[in-house]
Amino acid sequence: MTRDGTGRHGTTPDDAERHGMMPDGTVRTEMSRWNDRRCRVGSEDMKLAFSTLGVPGLPIADVVRLAVAHGYHGVELRAHPEEPVHPGIDAAERADVAAEFKAAGVEILGLAGYARVAAPGDDGPVLEEIRQLLDLARDLGAPFVRVFPGGDPAGGQSADEADAVATRRLGVAAEDAADRGVRILLETHDSHRTGADAIRVLGLVGHRNVGSLWDVMHTWLGGEQPSESFAALAPFLGYVQVKDIASADDTTPLPLGAGVLPLAECVELLSRKGWDGWLCWEYEKRWYENAAPLEGLLGAGREHLGRLLNDAA
Repeated sequence: MTRDGTGRHGTTPDDAERHGMMPDGTVRTEMSRWNDRRCRVGSEDMKLAFSTLGVPGLPIADVVRLAVAHGYHGVELRAHPEEPVHPGIDAAERADVAAEFKAAGVEILGLAGYARVAAPGDDGPVLEEIRQLLDLARDLGAPFVRVFPGGDPAGGQSADEADAVATRRLGVAAEDAADRGVRILLETHDSHRTGADAIRVLGLVGHRNVGSLWDVMHTWLGGEQPSESFAALAPFLGYVQVKDIASADDTTPLPLGAGVLPLAECVELLSRKGWDGWLCWEYEKRWYENAAPLEGLLGAGREHLGRLLNDAA
């Protein structure tokens, strides 16, 4: 607490109380009650997170308050210079971020990086970008780092070439990840948007520190059924990104349950298979300026996921 009566992020005691956080950084009983209400999947739990892609540029203190207020157990941090957390922040800033989350009882699920492991070009810059993300994840206590495939079929790169490049780079990066206690997750995205695409690479890498991030929109856009995606990705699965859109032609983000993506089918499948990981709502506000603000949707989104989980149990 500073001499003017505000906390270190400029919050007064009354502000902190309204947002579920006490002036000393501890969290009121609301978060405990949310945790008590975690939806059961058989004898296991799934945990819920949201991505800061949906709250562009929002200060970390406010991100944490949103998570606490709406009952999310974790946050995926977009690791980009446009955001408060990225590989360029120093050791003191990293410590502050980690402490902010720890004090609130909210987990840092992972870092959403932008390294493109199948992209044409030299390996060195890509591997260095991944190392910097891994260092940041280690310092923050985050278990996962997201990478993209980033192959270039339009530029003439064949699928076999893209697979070989991605496999080679991830094989090297896997050892760096193991040294730091972090897991690299290849997202179903762009050149490798389906589970079938992703496992061509993951199966060859064959390292426990390299896995998959299932973005349910991209596998659906790729024509894959949820059962097919899960069957392919299950041995490698780190966590699942959920979202909703109006159609294949209009991917503007919508509130969960308001669009066409097979979220209920995905959640039911995960439940039936006994999967106990994370569901992370990736609301792509950063790319769609006119989309509704995520802050006003988080509560209803959490309740929607809770209903899906309870219905599937």
